[in-house]
Amino acid sequence: MLRLLVLLLLFLANNPITATEPQVVESVDLDRYTGLWFEIARIPNRFQKQCTAGTTARYTLMEDGPIRVVNSCYKEDGSKDRVTGLAKVVDVESNAKLQVSFLRFLGKQWFWGDYWIIGLDEEYKWAVIGHPERKYGWILSRTPEISDSLRQNINGLLNQQGYNPDLFENTLPFKGHIKGGQQ
Repeated sequence: MLRLLVLLLLFLANNPITATEPQVVESVDLDRYTGLWFEIARIPNRFQKQCTAGTTARYTLMEDGPIRVVNSCYKEDGSKDRVTGLAKVVDVESNAKLQVSFLRFLGKQWFWGDYWIIGLDEEYKWAVIGHPERKYGWILSRTPEISDSLRQNINGLLNQQGYNPDLFENTLPFKGHIKGGQQ
């Protein structure tokens, strides 16, 4: 029995996936975080299955507190898909834990999902978004593509956070879908 307990403790110490939730970044300046982000990669999910290229997210701080979220992508037939939602900060000390809802009905947002910022460039050039159960994950950038070396660094961060980087599928950029900096 003692031997089994020791083996279990060694396993947990070397496998953060089972031991803890992902750790969010220390602090997020929401003014700097807002704006346009390009999706570089994601863990496949049911709510983005129609997206085949050019996935973006635009965040806008609203005067009354929440953040307006507009997610866009291109479908296989070349048509654009867009969904608008709201995000709210749930950890005001760091601003790194948010919840997002894309379903508005009867004047109320429904079905809030966790959106944790677990990696963020000092200059806000890239971000890694996670989930407490690691069911979802996104790599975002201010540019449609990132270098191989940056991707390797982000993969290292994903490993440290208990994610398997191999689960992240690259998002194809859609050349020419942004004109003059507008979506």
